[in-house]
Amino acid sequence: MPDALIIAHGAPADPEPQERHLQALAQSVAAQLPGWRVRGATLAAEGALAAALEGLQRPVIYPFFMAEGWFTGTHLPKRLAEAGAVNARQVAPFGVDPALPDLMAIVAENAAKAAGIPPQASTLLLAAHGSKVSKTSTRSTYDMAEALRQRTGFARILCGFIEEAPFLAEAARDLTPAICLPFFALRAGHVAGDLPEALEEAGFTGPLLPAIGEHPEVPALIAAALLRAEAQTPAAM
Repeated sequence: MPDALIIAHGAPADPEPQERHLQALAQSVAAQLPGWRVRGATLAAEGALAAALEGLQRPVIYPFFMAEGWFTGTHLPKRLAEAGAVNARQVAPFGVDPALPDLMAIVAENAAKAAGIPPQASTLLLAAHGSKVSKTSTRSTYDMAEALRQRTGFARILCGFIEEAPFLAEAARDLTPAICLPFFALRAGHVAGDLPEALEEAGFTGPLLPAIGEHPEVPALIAAALLRAEAQTPAAM
């Protein structure tokens, strides 16, 4: 029986809501993978990672993060090793999944049309976290913007960040017509609070979509990534 574990950072100040979300996401992914054992956990919930790993054999680790960087390259492997997951196989995070640009393109264009906003005469604003320390998160967002330029008909695609310039409140100012798509995995403090506050400050009147990680097609996207990872292991060849 193949094993997999989906891991997110979580919210240290209030870990339970995101912990429940990860477990529900794991159940949805498992429904796409008969014969698999799929679990979810956040790093923020005390003891959650160790509990989720219990009994798993050589699990495929799917980081529910938006970029490669310190968390996925250093912190997560360290936490996995400390929890005893010495044979775990970590794959690329959600934000750089090769299927994500196509999904985001469909979501953005459908949302614009549903709001009566012709994409060719409007702006798509990607709202992302950014970082004051590492540029990896920023590069991932701009890479996604470029991928969406190649896949959609929006007149402009802009990026606005919570943690660095161009800040979202400034990027969103005087954008009409436009829609805002959060480049986030989970609906946490930034998506629930910081994003709408920044858009209100900017006078942004277009639709604010749910975080892309909440889309109903995400479990199928994750399931496909897990299947690719399993097929690439020596035991599966």
